[in-house]
Amino acid sequence: MTANHSPELSVVVPVFNEQDNVAPLVHEITAALRGVADFEIVYVDDRSRDGTLDALRALKAQVPELRVVHHVSQSGQSTAIRNGVKAARGAWIATLDGDGQNDPADIPKLLAKRAESTPDIKLFAGWRVNRQDSGSKRWASKWANAIRSRMLRDDTPDTGCGIKLFEREAFLDLPHFNHMHRYLPALMQRAGWKTVSVPVNHRARSTGVSKYNNLNRALVGISDLRGVAWLIKRGKVTSTEEV
Repeated sequence: MTANHSPELSVVVPVFNEQDNVAPLVHEITAALRGVADFEIVYVDDRSRDGTLDALRALKAQVPELRVVHHVSQSGQSTAIRNGVKAARGAWIATLDGDGQNDPADIPKLLAKRAESTPDIKLFAGWRVNRQDSGSKRWASKWANAIRSRMLRDDTPDTGCGIKLFEREAFLDLPHFNHMHRYLPALMQRAGWKTVSVPVNHRARSTGVSKYNNLNRALVGISDLRGVAWLIKRGKVTSTEEV
């Protein structure tokens, strides 16, 4: 892929200490998308302390679609996603978590849903209907989703799913803050766009460890919810078009 080539789709994957998950996931992405869409893969390494960056550098020689962005200081998942989107060349972005729990085979499903939808739908959010997590994690997520839905009224059953498809330009117009990736449906709706949820596969983590626990998710979530609710109450942004 040449430097000036603009693919149809950019797959953005943020990673931190996922050295054993990098190669299997990259190969799954290419298997799912080659022959389906013109695409690139943009990995964003959030200054991993293991062999993640070395694994990505080695894969670049094997996978021409792969590009690698590296943070010089650890910045968190939301910043990694945003920097990946900024570096991306595609007009549409698909995101995946780097732990392998999202299934790249669902990306064509999201693309097919987009093809049959109206242009005012700018976000297709994955919905994990059969989560493969611990009971405590599923319970905490269900509780958090219920509170978020009540406060934000975003009509989205699962905002924590890492697999999403959205328009690059619409995303970059959204207000940026830490953890904003958890509130994309509400933020897109505030910007005047529509969103839909699409059932997707979910897999158990096969290697590595989660970077979050239920307590720190809850503590961060309370502050974030208040902030997003404040943004929405301050008024929606009206989308415009040139005629």
